[in-house]
Amino acid sequence: MKKLSFSAAAATATLLCASAFSSVAAADQKFITIGTGGQTGVYYVVGQSVCRMVNRNSDDHGVRCNAPSTGGSVANVNGMKSGELDMGVVQSDVHYRAYNGQANFEADGAWGDMRSVFTMHGEPLTVIARMDSGIENFADLKGKRVNIGNPGSGQRNTMDLVMDRMGWTVSDFALASQLDAAEQSAALSDNNIDAMIYVVGHPNGSIQEATTTVDARIVPVTGPEIDGLVSEFSYYTRSVIPGGLYRGNDNDVETFGVAATFVSHAGVDEEIVYQTVKAVFENFDRFKRLHPAFENLTEETMISDGLTAPLHDGAARYYKERGWIQ
Repeated sequence: MKKLSFSAAAATATLLCASAFSSVAAADQKFITIGTGGQTGVYYVVGQSVCRMVNRNSDDHGVRCNAPSTGGSVANVNGMKSGELDMGVVQSDVHYRAYNGQANFEADGAWGDMRSVFTMHGEPLTVIARMDSGIENFADLKGKRVNIGNPGSGQRNTMDLVMDRMGWTVSDFALASQLDAAEQSAALSDNNIDAMIYVVGHPNGSIQEATTTVDARIVPVTGPEIDGLVSEFSYYTRSVIPGGLYRGNDNDVETFGVAATFVSHAGVDEEIVYQTVKAVFENFDRFKRLHPAFENLTEETMISDGLTAPLHDGAARYYKERGWIQ
């Protein structure tokens, strides 16, 4: 009887210790939230993919990650400023303007606490028009029903700048809708709009949906106004959307674009950013398989291209450990 009592007591003590250890571990765990974009876009996949890498070893480093759908680049910057988000995916042009206090961010001034983490895939400005709309080039959008993007999104930010260079306002369109990324493909298919604008990596599910459900073409975005933008702003580059990615679009299409950047801010703990970066680059091959847009990523370009704000201390620490920066 004494032996049984001792065993029961030992088991109880073990359970109590395990419970206490679990409580301590839970208390030590850190939670991060990454701002993404619409659920049909690559930004959402970026956030989900980063979280997937981080959460694989969360028992070891104590960081848990989630990446909800958001309104896109500008919304992610504002979310980080307000403390609602720890990190976010942001177009390289929005990244530049937020750090320098330009355009959308002029009233708030430069955000000196913005910090770069790494760069992701390239993102061409993509115009998809119904075949029956008569739209064959960018200038043909004038007078048509066009979804210019929801306020706070990267595509709206880019479209506003291009419209300004073209000398257009929203009144130059028969309709200037402001649907978010998840809604615009259905609107094109239902003939509620003639064209949709998307700044996004390829291939993309939303564009796949649009070109599958209705006869539609990807429209080139070229001309002297575009040449001027690319020359003036270092975060813009000429891009080509490869032919054959989408039904009815067998030829390469010239356009221009930006890059998706992964950013944070100085208020986020160095160790959290370090573990996030480490999770991505130490599972790099696995990470690159999570979406076709990641296929051509390289460590060299990810730690340099399109990054305006200084590197976060946590990111710099990892890159120095790897010998990638001094």
